[in-house]
Formats: sequence, structure tokens, C-alpha cells
Amino acid sequence: MKYKIPRGTQDILPATSPLWRIVEEKAHDLCRRYNYKEIRTPMFEQTELFARGVGDTTDIVQKEMYTFEDRGGRSLTLRPEGTASVARSYAENKMHGWADQPVKLYYIGPMFRYERPQSGRMRQFVQFGVEAMGSDDPAIDAEVIALAMNFYQELGLKGLKLVINSLGDKESRNAHRSALVNHFEPRISEFCGDCQQRLETNPLRILDCKKDRDHELMATAPSILDYLSDESSAYFKNVQRYLESMNIPYTVDSGLVRGLDYYNSTAFEIMLEGDGFGAITTLMGGGRYNGLVEDLGGPETPGIGFALSLERLLMALETQGIELPVEEGIDAYLVTMGDNAKQHAPALLHRLRAAGIAAEADYMNKKMKGQFKAADRQKAAFTLVIGDDELENGTVVLKNTETGEQENIPEEKAIEKIKEERGA
Repeated sequence: MKYKIPRGTQDILPATSPLWRIVEEKAHDLCRRYNYKEIRTPMFEQTELFARGVGDTTDIVQKEMYTFEDRGGRSLTLRPEGTASVARSYAENKMHGWADQPVKLYYIGPMFRYERPQSGRMRQFVQFGVEAMGSDDPAIDAEVIALAMNFYQELGLKGLKLVINSLGDKESRNAHRSALVNHFEPRISEFCGDCQQRLETNPLRILDCKKDRDHELMATAPSILDYLSDESSAYFKNVQRYLESMNIPYTVDSGLVRGLDYYNSTAFEIMLEGDGFGAITTLMGGGRYNGLVEDLGGPETPGIGFALSLERLLMALETQGIELPVEEGIDAYLVTMGDNAKQHAPALLHRLRAAGIAAEADYMNKKMKGQFKAADRQKAAFTLVIGDDELENGTVVLKNTETGEQENIPEEKAIEKIKEERGA
């Protein structure tokens, strides 16, 4: 029987894995500069965590979760996103009592959603996300947005567009909710079944519907910005002022609605403008989720964060023809002549690698010509040739493959020279 990879997943092969490592290292470095600390949470959690945290009216909970029952009869779910798990950890580990506040965290790891696979959307995908918990200062909102923008910019992406909105406080959302119900209710039968259900459960999410986004009522729907309380309006204006002080351009879009129920106050997305990226231009999204930690059993805690897909990032880089600085080749390839030299090769390889040198040798019993071809394919900076004469003298023939220069020198001196040349 032939086995195939599950639909919606992918093998990341050695030809492309260095690209993943580069963008992941960029994320680690950027979070270091912003003083965010890494957190690693389980890949599966209690199902109720996501139903309560993400929202049982969301498409993620209703249609997309990978849920299973363990041998103890407990309902568990592969994590579809990272924020609920981080909020659970914040509450469970009593991070609100830590001396340094806000608690600034980040994560990089696989998430799982059962949705129709398409370009840039997988059933198993990798998210990079940050969460700042414990502060309701609009300056931290601007910092989180700036971190996301810097991540894309430092990788070289052009045509980035930041879109922001405010979903307001509870007072603002209640007033807006009533206005939305009054607006959509007379013609709700013209909308999809999901939107008809959302009218009762969460009418704000009607604005996020992909099926009915071209319906004429969408364009005339009441704007949340017209219903913001004085406090929410002032907060949103301060976020904008901080962004302006950082010289980060933005567009206010009152129709921006995040797809998860826990969002409130500041919401934002970063999009990619220009041709060649397909119909879905959104690279990432985030926002405030004041109240989420409290809903999960913790103390009242403000929070803000974002998450982005590394798959969509790599697709965007490819679309714009941006080549990441992948280090290719190895430092040295060991070519042997004769059985005695082949017997000696593993020990010499071990010494090379222990000295920090990336080294390789033949394990397929190739003749010398084949070994040199292998060295070329692997882009070896140096070749070390050993035969009976070299073994007897404790030397190697060291050849610089770029200049063609070669010399017969003691093994230890060859190792030191490669280290010096390659910075090992």
C-alpha cells in the first residue's frame, strides 16, 4: 500500500526548510529586541477552552476544529489558534503576579483547522504570534502593531497596508449591536444561513461574512465608530497618535471585523497590495481581547496580540521575488583513495565537525571522480584528499575549490586553516 500525506498538510523538504529557519530566526530576534519572551503551550487542549475562549459562534469552533475523545472520555482539540492557550497559561500560572508587567510573550508553532485547503491556507499551518497581557495603555497597542509591521518590512516585503479599527468597549458594542440588528433584520432572509444565525448570536460577525460581502446592506451597515463611547473614542485616537509618532501609515476601516469573539477595542490587519498574491490579501490580524483571561478563570486582565501565518508570508516573499539569504554548501568534503584512507575518514570527519566545521564524506563507495562530483554538488568550500602517502605522513591535500589552490599540509593545520577561512 502506498501512503500519501494528509490533505491540507505539507512536507517541508531540505530545499525550502532553510527559508523557514530564516523567517523563524527573524521572529525570535525581533521579539528579543521588543523584550517578548517565548512561550510553548500544548498542541492540544480541553475543547471547552476554545469553545469559550475563541467563541462558540465562530466558524473555527463550529466547523473547523479537530476534536477527539481520549481514552479517559475527555474531549480534546488540536489548537486552532494560539491566544486562548496563552491566556489559559497566563491564568493557570498566575502570571498576573509577576513583577514585570505587562507580561509580553510570543510563540511559533503549528495550528490545526479543518477548512478547504487553498493557496496559503493549510489544515496544519504555522503561526507566529505575540501577546501582551496586563496593560490597557494604548502605547502597547501601537508597539504590537509596530512589531508586526517591522517583521514584514525587515524581510523585505513591499506594498504593506495597515488597516485599523476600534470595536469599542462593552457599552459601545451593545449600542452598535442594536443598530446592526435593526439594519439587517428586515432583510435577513436574503443572507446565508450562518448570517441568519449570527443575527441572534453575534450580529457584528455578519460584517465578516465572505458569502454575502457584496450584499448592498453591507455597504450601508452602521459603523462602530459612530457608537464608540467617549472613553473608547479617546483610546482609539491615542493609538493613532502613537502610530503617527512612529511614522507608521495606517487606514481606518470601520468594516474591519476580526473573526474571533474575544476581540474588542483595537483591531488591526496588515494586507499586501499589488498583483500576484491572489484574492486573499490579508497577511495577518490581531487586536485587543480585554476580558478573555477573566473568562478563562483568571483575574480581570487587558490584553492585545496578533498572529500570522508563516505559509502566507513565504508565499508573499516568493510573489515579490524576494530571495532570503540562504547559506548554501558545506565547509569541507573529504575525498579518500584506497581502503586505508576510507578507514581513517570517520575519525577525521569527527575531528572536523568537533571543530565546528560542516564536513561530509562518501558513504556510497564512489571512485575519486564521483567523490569530487559529490563535493561540487554540495558546494564544498574545501576538499581534503587523503591516500596512503598522506596517511603515512599525517597530512592531507587541502584544496580551495574557489581559487583552485592546493597544498599538502598536516591534518591539524588543515583543520585550523578551514576554521580560519570559514569562520567556524
